[in-house]
Amino acid sequence: MGDPGIKELLNLEELEASGQMRTGRKHVLSILVENKPGVLTRIAGLFARRGFNIDTLTVGPTDDDNVSRVTLTVDGALHPIDQVTKQLHKLINVLKIRDLEPADTVTRELALFKVAVDGVQRAEVLSLAEIFRGRVVDVTRRSIIVEITGTTDKIESFEALLRPFGLVEMMRTGEIAISRGRGET
Repeated sequence: MGDPGIKELLNLEELEASGQMRTGRKHVLSILVENKPGVLTRIAGLFARRGFNIDTLTVGPTDDDNVSRVTLTVDGALHPIDQVTKQLHKLINVLKIRDLEPADTVTRELALFKVAVDGVQRAEVLSLAEIFRGRVVDVTRRSIIVEITGTTDKIESFEALLRPFGLVEMMRTGEIAISRGRGET
């Protein structure tokens, strides 16, 4: 696989034309919640009842042990999201919700890719990992595991380039997000 293939697959216009991109505004919601059992179930249930498919969902601690941050992404129109966020505010354990504006937000995702390679293919996958600023985290005689951090587009482009080599397995974290500037997310 040579450089022309890399340039072709990295072209965003071609990704859009192939149907890989979704229509509608992608919403990244940052939700601060009390760190209690059942909170995530109630949040996910609210989206399910409204007919939303949650694209990515991450949950993690904050600087306060009693508070967790839920970051979820959904694809949808602005009006239905407003209805859902109003209902989220009514949930007893929800403290704060922000629908983050893409231009004012830094988002990242972590992915691990296990690729079946040997010989010449190994060098090509290592070269791709270097181009994408990936890190090789495991090597065996017949496979490599590469860690990539970046935007969803970057992760998807790297995946598309690896598939022809024999992508054995892939794990993605889902997006995390933080607002730009001094204000709190």
